[in-house]
Amino acid sequence: MATTNNVTELILLGFSLNPGVQKTVSVMFLLMYTAIVLGNSLIVVTIMADKGLTSPMYFFLSYLSLVEICYCSVTAPKLILDSFIERKTISVKGCITQIFFLHFFGGTEIFLLTVMAYDRYVAICKPLHYTVIMSRRTRGLLVGAAWGGGLLHSVGQTFLIFQLPFCGPKVLDHYFCDVHPVLKLACSDTFLIGVLIIANGGSISVISFTVLLASYVIILHSLRTQTSEGRRKALSTCASHVAVVGLFFIPCSFVYMRPCVTFPADKIVAVFYTVVTPLLNPIIYSFRNAEVKNAMRRLMRRKVIWQEK
Repeated sequence: MATTNNVTELILLGFSLNPGVQKTVSVMFLLMYTAIVLGNSLIVVTIMADKGLTSPMYFFLSYLSLVEICYCSVTAPKLILDSFIERKTISVKGCITQIFFLHFFGGTEIFLLTVMAYDRYVAICKPLHYTVIMSRRTRGLLVGAAWGGGLLHSVGQTFLIFQLPFCGPKVLDHYFCDVHPVLKLACSDTFLIGVLIIANGGSISVISFTVLLASYVIILHSLRTQTSEGRRKALSTCASHVAVVGLFFIPCSFVYMRPCVTFPADKIVAVFYTVVTPLLNPIIYSFRNAEVKNAMRRLMRRKVIWQEK
């Protein structure tokens, strides 16, 4: 007899069953989410408005900041709003939609980080040909490929979840919908689907990590022939990128490159790749960068002059 869907909504347990703890977590998320939106929006506006930030690196950075805003917006607002609701629910369709956008923006971020590693490789190892190789057309194609790759990854993950029957239980022990917690609620054998989900996410992680590793091995090898000042600048830029990659890839690998089981620590680990990385990106990439800080000062001065007029 075929299993039919008779569950139309799921109950999210959030971070804690204690209302006080849940409200405290929600306030922290509200503060971090506000900082993420303001910080990354400032980066996007600054890069778009300042004619001095025309390097391909800043072009990719503006898109990364945009993706960070979208990525965090998939999960944080729901958690914040749920703190004011006694019964925290989400429809099954809403849950699947959340999974789609979570993996769409997350996959796009992985591909953008890989593209940015390639950009650093070209800038450091082939500086004389940098502007030719990273032309406007090439930059557009690379960003388009990152969005397209994120879409394909997300469609694959969502399709595997969409066909599952849900007939109870309907309590999701997480603060947002994701593939592993949702798989536990399915009323059918999910072994094969679990393997396909791991293969989908794992292949992207392995390919991206391989490209990233190869890029930085070549970069480090090429730095031996550069001046001390050139090495210092290149290492500073690469260190920022490696920090972001580590903060994003390590937690994601812990969650998605393992058998489809859930652990109590998953909620804490998820905070790193859904909130902490988008929060630190403006600091790591931009507020330590002299060119970006000067561009922000020019933007603020222009705003003050415009208001005075």
